[in-house]
Amino acid sequence: MNNALQLRAAFNRLVREFFYARGVLEVETPVLSLAGNTEPNIASFSLEFSGRTDGAPRTRWLRTSPEFALKRLLAAGVGDCYELGRVFRDGEAGGRHNPEFTMLEWYRVGWDHLRLLEETAALIQSALALVERSAALKIVTFREIYHSMLGLDPFTASIETLQTALGDVQIDAAGLTRDDWLDLLMTHRLQPKFAHDQLLAVHDWPASQAALARIRQDEPPVAERFELYLGPLELANGYHELIDTREQAERFQRDVRVRAQRGLPEIPVDTALLAALGRGLPACAGVALGVDRLLMALLRTDRIADVLAFDFARA
Repeated sequence: MNNALQLRAAFNRLVREFFYARGVLEVETPVLSLAGNTEPNIASFSLEFSGRTDGAPRTRWLRTSPEFALKRLLAAGVGDCYELGRVFRDGEAGGRHNPEFTMLEWYRVGWDHLRLLEETAALIQSALALVERSAALKIVTFREIYHSMLGLDPFTASIETLQTALGDVQIDAAGLTRDDWLDLLMTHRLQPKFAHDQLLAVHDWPASQAALARIRQDEPPVAERFELYLGPLELANGYHELIDTREQAERFQRDVRVRAQRGLPEIPVDTALLAALGRGLPACAGVALGVDRLLMALLRTDRIADVLAFDFARA
């Protein structure tokens, strides 16, 4: 445990030195919010505030990332900024997951996702140097990685083709969408084969997986986002950020409908973010990096408990 705690402290120091040298401001934003994360595949914790609220809702939500608050700061003119802090997700506890974990998230004004993935790789390469390791960066498109490793086009292949490519992996297919099958291929067929000492950046994802990224009208359209892997571990997820208020509101409402269809709890939309977008979010790119996942990769362990002072079972 002591080695892991020392490495975490060294990484925290590295982060602050890295961004100080690059003129990126460290900020702190609320852990509790009036709004939650409407993303259907993410479960949020909530609690009831017992004090005076002056008519505001008593239910508050623990953040699943600092994204919305950081974007509000960007809209207020703060400029390039980052936050290193704890985030919370319900229902995720096990070998690689802990309900509370550390996330590093930052935004670069005027950048796109391709420029940001290079900076993200540079930070991870600096972290690898802490344990006297290195990894070269390889950059591919989403389409290229599926074609080169599975021999199929993820944008045009039929669902039956995707199912066949999954091989002998046993999955209950009921209710699964095309994106679900693509995700299963990534986690079960592609990631396990990624070279262990290689940083792999996969960019330009299907538009249906845009999340909060811009969509570029290629043929077919693609989401301007990237994921960065060190060996089989996904470490970071970055976007050329959506800045259109109406489109953001529509995506929130789409999430709300999907949650209702799945019988999931209703979560209030972040109207403060929409208001900030209305005032004007500067063109920017942002990325979230899982610090615990990175420490796991640095220490070559597949147990998140090995990089925590106390995991969920011992908290």
